[in-house]
Amino acid sequence: MITVEILLRAYRLMCIAREMAATYENNRSICKYVHSTSRGHEAIQLAAAFHLQPYDWVSPYYRDESILLGLGFEPYELMLQLLAKGNDPFTGGREYYGHPNHREKDKPGIIHQSSATGMQVIPTTGIAQGLRYLERIDSPLFKKGAEGEAPVVICSLGDASVTEGEVSEAFQFAVLKELPIIYLVQDNDWGISVRSEESRAMDAYEYAAGFKGMGRIRIDGSDFQESFEAMDRVIRDVRQGRRPYLVQAKVPLLGHHTSGVRKEFYRSAEDLEEHARQDPFYKLRARMLGLGMEETQLSDMEKAAADFVARQFQSAVAAPDPDPATVENFVFVPSPVTEEKGQRSPADGEKVIMVDAALFAIREIMEDHPEALLYGQDVGRRLGGVFREAATLAEQFGDHRVFNTAIQEAYIIGSTVGMSAVGAKPIVEVQFADYIYPGFNQLVTEISKSCYLSAGKFPIQTLIRVPVGAYGGGGPYHSGSIESTLLSIKGIKVVYPSNAADMKGLMKAAFMDPNPVVMLEHKGLYWSKVPGTEDAKCVEPSRDYILPLGKAGIVLNADESATRKGETCCVITYGMGVYWAKAAAKYFPGCVEILDLRTLYPLDEEQIFATVRRHGKCLVLTEEQQNNSFAEALAWRISGNCYAYLDAPVEVKGALNLPAVPMNMALENAMLPNAFKVSEIIEKLLDY
Repeated sequence: MITVEILLRAYRLMCIAREMAATYENNRSICKYVHSTSRGHEAIQLAAAFHLQPYDWVSPYYRDESILLGLGFEPYELMLQLLAKGNDPFTGGREYYGHPNHREKDKPGIIHQSSATGMQVIPTTGIAQGLRYLERIDSPLFKKGAEGEAPVVICSLGDASVTEGEVSEAFQFAVLKELPIIYLVQDNDWGISVRSEESRAMDAYEYAAGFKGMGRIRIDGSDFQESFEAMDRVIRDVRQGRRPYLVQAKVPLLGHHTSGVRKEFYRSAEDLEEHARQDPFYKLRARMLGLGMEETQLSDMEKAAADFVARQFQSAVAAPDPDPATVENFVFVPSPVTEEKGQRSPADGEKVIMVDAALFAIREIMEDHPEALLYGQDVGRRLGGVFREAATLAEQFGDHRVFNTAIQEAYIIGSTVGMSAVGAKPIVEVQFADYIYPGFNQLVTEISKSCYLSAGKFPIQTLIRVPVGAYGGGGPYHSGSIESTLLSIKGIKVVYPSNAADMKGLMKAAFMDPNPVVMLEHKGLYWSKVPGTEDAKCVEPSRDYILPLGKAGIVLNADESATRKGETCCVITYGMGVYWAKAAAKYFPGCVEILDLRTLYPLDEEQIFATVRRHGKCLVLTEEQQNNSFAEALAWRISGNCYAYLDAPVEVKGALNLPAVPMNMALENAMLPNAFKVSEIIEKLLDY
């Protein structure tokens, strides 16, 4: 029930938010970084914040400074981010105003908030998914209130973002799995300069009706009392009923879209006047006067807020800027796996194929880590993966730990952000590399940047499995190589094993790594059915075997005496390239050394350069289309670091520069490298 004390608290914070907006506007030369304010949205934001507890989670969007004030953050803390100061508590000067993150026990959890419109909905739904899972397994990581109250998640978003396709993916998963999440849609009828009637056929409330099981309500988000009472009902419903809910709060937009996109650029005087009449500040002021409060009491609160904000702003302006020496901090957090351990080839072991090595690794991971779970398309009980890479896992661990998803690559990838934040350990699969692109929004915008932009508070522990590569007529949409595209994304690690032992050891290390890892798994090596790939089968390593990321391995040594005479070369490669190189090397006994990269990022530059310097002649071999590839970039790096040791230009061999792998197997073979094509380059190098 609402009380006078709650109304006074809300009014004080509205005064502060109003004064902050005015201060920023009056000091535009100081507040030079782009920002938005909550003017017009304060009532619903404060109403939502007042009901949240420290065991809850919330994802504000960029206009939600009043949510942060309502949670107990000081204006000074927010202003440090506004001014990109070094002691900005959220990101250390790396991120825009109103983009918080928080994981201390005094307030609800807040994962890193990006600026990409609507993109926070999948990661935040992932939080609810993670909480639901931890609750089911009775994990000690599942935090409750003092009276056993279950946590809820609020995802705040603007009305224009609801038309994003990824929002619908999140809604679909939330209702399917009955997740405890509230989608708080703040509807001000504007998407920058686009009016709602221009951009959508229905509002969020009407849209939510299409998601069976989604609770929904429309409210006047400019009325604090209505908003407070509605959020009280909704949060209690979700806390107890554990189901998703959408709240559409109609609000005015009183400020600019951002400090750089001014309202006078595109809004009419009539529109501005209409919105001004709905100002929640004056509505609450009138309400309090109607309850018998004195005008002088409210005026004193307004003056106190102005003085308080002025002091906080002066302190923030005087705060130091970030130290430029810290610019590279927090790209990753340290991994606990730094050394190769366990038995790689136990004496009594049996050989296994790569797909089984991965399966056995995940089985052992899930046996040892109850927080681990596996999901993706067709990995569940009936099929166990289109390559049988998850066969029997659902039977052993249950459908709550190994399950199918819809065709939702964005959700599969992006949900791991929220899962990781609450302590779940997701392993997810994209069925084919060619279909990873719908998930790139999440991989680039959310996953790769989270650790860096949260100053290390929210690294994303996720293992993303991606079958790759061409063989046997897979055609243009099941044969792609994507490593160059992935490696252009900073903030993720990329692993590419070429044999069963590496597969198991790297899978364990990737799972243990607290940072995001994409594991590329060549379909042609899974069963060693491609002629010449029999060596991909290995004795299964021991249960405790683990192979650190970033360590290349020599798979074929050149003859030392031939090396001393300058009669050898090296091939730097990975994946299927290892087997093309091994087949080609048979024509040049003792003259070829093959280095398997195993991890493409972090890259074992030390061993690469040492190998090239020892031989003086180098071929970088890849399955990818050659032009502008990772292989070409690596060749340039080798040339720059090993120039004085080279006896010949660094050669690169990749696939032909075609937009896709053709279906016909003769055309496929014509496109790809092979042992003969590789041998021609080796012969050329050895002739120098």
